Amino acid sequence: MAALVVGLGLSLLAAALHRQALEKAEDTRLERLAERSFDAVEGELQTCGLLVRSVQALFLSSDEVTSAEFESLYDNLRPGELFPSLQAIAYAQRTDRPALDAQPDGREHYLTVLVAPVSGNSRLIGLDISTQAPNLAAARFSRDSDRPVMSAPFQLVQSTGMPGPNDGITIRLPVFAKGPQPRDLAERRAREIGSLAASFRVSRLIEDALPVEALDRFEVTVRDITDGGDKVLYVEDASAPEAGGLVKDARSYVRELSYGGRTWSLEARAGSLEGEALWLPALTFGIGALASLLLATLAWSVAGTRARALSLAGSLASQYRESEERFRALNELLPALVLLARAGDGQLVYANQACRDRFGIGDDTREVRLADLVEDSVLRERITGMAEQPGAIFNEPVRLHAPGQASFWATLAVSHIVLGDVPHLLAVANDITELRVLSEELSYQATHDSLTGLYNRREFERRLDAAITALDAGGPPGALLYMDLDQFKLVNDTSGHFAGDQLLAQLAALFPGILPPDAVVARLGGDEFAILVEHMEEAKATALAERVRLEIDGYVFGWEQRNYTVSTSIGVVVLHGAGLSQRTLLAHADTACYMAKERGRNRVHLFSEDDSETAQRRSEMEWAGRIREAITEGRFVLHYQELAPLWYGEQAEGVHMELLIRLRDENGGMVPPGAFIPAAERFGLMPQLDRWVVDTALANFTKLHPSGKPVKLCAINLSGPTFEDDSFADFVLQRLEDYGVSPQRICFEITETAAVSSMARAVEFMQKLRSAGCKFSLDDFGSGMASFGYLKNLPVDFIKIDGSFIRNIETDPVSYSIVRAVTDIGHQLGLQVVAEWVADDRARDLLRGLSVDYAQGFAIHKPEATLCFREHKT
Repeated sequence: MAALVVGLGLSLLAAALHRQALEKAEDTRLERLAERSFDAVEGELQTCGLLVRSVQALFLSSDEVTSAEFESLYDNLRPGELFPSLQAIAYAQRTDRPALDAQPDGREHYLTVLVAPVSGNSRLIGLDISTQAPNLAAARFSRDSDRPVMSAPFQLVQSTGMPGPNDGITIRLPVFAKGPQPRDLAERRAREIGSLAASFRVSRLIEDALPVEALDRFEVTVRDITDGGDKVLYVEDASAPEAGGLVKDARSYVRELSYGGRTWSLEARAGSLEGEALWLPALTFGIGALASLLLATLAWSVAGTRARALSLAGSLASQYRESEERFRALNELLPALVLLARAGDGQLVYANQACRDRFGIGDDTREVRLADLVEDSVLRERITGMAEQPGAIFNEPVRLHAPGQASFWATLAVSHIVLGDVPHLLAVANDITELRVLSEELSYQATHDSLTGLYNRREFERRLDAAITALDAGGPPGALLYMDLDQFKLVNDTSGHFAGDQLLAQLAALFPGILPPDAVVARLGGDEFAILVEHMEEAKATALAERVRLEIDGYVFGWEQRNYTVSTSIGVVVLHGAGLSQRTLLAHADTACYMAKERGRNRVHLFSEDDSETAQRRSEMEWAGRIREAITEGRFVLHYQELAPLWYGEQAEGVHMELLIRLRDENGGMVPPGAFIPAAERFGLMPQLDRWVVDTALANFTKLHPSGKPVKLCAINLSGPTFEDDSFADFVLQRLEDYGVSPQRICFEITETAAVSSMARAVEFMQKLRSAGCKFSLDDFGSGMASFGYLKNLPVDFIKIDGSFIRNIETDPVSYSIVRAVTDIGHQLGLQVVAEWVADDRARDLLRGLSVDYAQGFAIHKPEATLCFREHKT
């Protein structure tokens, strides 16, 4: 009895210890499973963000993304396979209009203009995301931070009325206007042109990310707790396990996950388990009790003891074999590569099915060593050295390979463990080749031009900054070559833009053969290229530029039975000394290239601070920038100057005036036209200014003259490039209709020089507007070609005699005769004649005697601000 009591006590102690060990093992397993589940959800969000970033790359490399390009990118990414929770990828254009055809309302809107796939998401087209507060908040935050931003959960538009949960989220990235990376918050807000978003079913996203084992074992709850909220995103009840388990209060594992400006709380609760947790300790107690009973009855049951012991041992061995078989079956089904090797010699003792298939290993794994599967020799030595480091862990991306097979990238985790007093190395690997290839492709696209394969502007500017830093540290001088193709527009206009693209690609292929190996070559945009060469003095830089010019000058581009000779103008800037800036160097290079073009094209020009023409060019470039800023900031104003009829009978018919454009500087002072008009003409800004004048004048037509008198005729000056714009005439007609202004009250003034230089285009433009009722005046007549013959071919209503003849009409007989001749011929052609620069009453009387119809000048009226701009100033 004493032996039986002691045996039962020891059996109870063994059962308690067994149960404690099982509970500890279960806690460890559940904790690792919970951490792996949380990591999987975080990894899924980061992968979704990478998807949006990959779509953003398309916008960075394209001036305008079409619907076809957007849909093609979506198809190439195969989101249906990789992201089952993805609903749509959409691009919303930023605008101040609630709809494309609506009037501005002063608010900020984002109208969805691109969506992929279109099928099932057509309701998104035209969607204004400012109507969805979580979506709008995400768009604004992504713009201000310039990083992926996730929205709060909301109901997806395309899922409205459909079965299933409507728990949508978006991950957004901003899209900025072309140019350098915005430097601060204000610039990011100013240059944002739209927002790129991918919408997901959040419940499907979380469920797809969670391991199957976690869904079976845990009750998973995910909440959005951003800013103190408690929005439930996902709840999954754990299924009752088929096998037995621990009987214990529910375990809870919690992690807060922050991504894209949102914070999620992830909680995994393990339900109470029964079965294995109870019967294994009970079995231990039973075995101990049985052993005690056997010991107590040993005296009278010697014969039966051996038989019962053998039976019990067989049962335990069977259970062990079944447990081992279940473990092996689980490992065989894992998609990850699982390997077990002896630490001493690295020889494999086990590899699961996925590993054997991937490396072509047969049933006998002893022929393979773990370290031999690693391609990098340094990493091989590290793994081999783990045999002498108990508890060591290795976890890094590596290239794995087997003899006769191609290598691949994988994340490899190796741990030093002890099995049966023998040290082993346990390795688990996951194939990440596709993810790494995608990352490398995105990196390449971010730094290279898709057409030519050269560096893009962004990467070139980074390399230029590095060269400037090296110079500041005392490095050797270098050279910057800025080249622009001559007459490249001719190829585009005659053979199409595809031909122009092919020409650029072919010329890019010439650079490796004519430039030093360390030269940095980039396509900055259009037909502009830049070359950065270090360790180069002025003479060598000029010689290199000349060699590039000669190579391109000798190139003949053939396209569809046409041959084009190609040439280039190159500006050279030498980099030497400290204190340089990227902006200054690029401006100097552009100036030098411009001077090469001005001096006849197909030549090289070396930048020099002492060059007077260069100084003038820089001044005009500065004015061009100031003009663009003035347009953006609304600092242009309209002045008017009245014309007086020299026949008193026309005074009661209304005011005849000419509108004049003026500019306020940054301090509010007026800038004379002669200071900014030449720069506007040289840099092609006059058409934009002319459109502003027409739109502003017609919109305020009843508020031009301060006296409130009706305007009989309003003259508006147009530059030569403006009337060569095919769309300008339609723009004028549309504005006349929009503002309800009679075309008969508008007169456009075109200079004699501009009209004669493009006679056919001028006549076509004038006839189109004259047919609607507008009038035309030939300005500065006599200052250009000094010929009357072309007057018969120009459909004008007025001739405005150049002021240089009017100024001397009292003292110069020749000027008097010219004015009389112009007046007589103009009247014979049915035209009215206007005299400029009338400075006193004597000149006015002489002009009246010559039958001139109108006079304009300080003797008549000095220019002053129109009424609408006086009100605006007030």
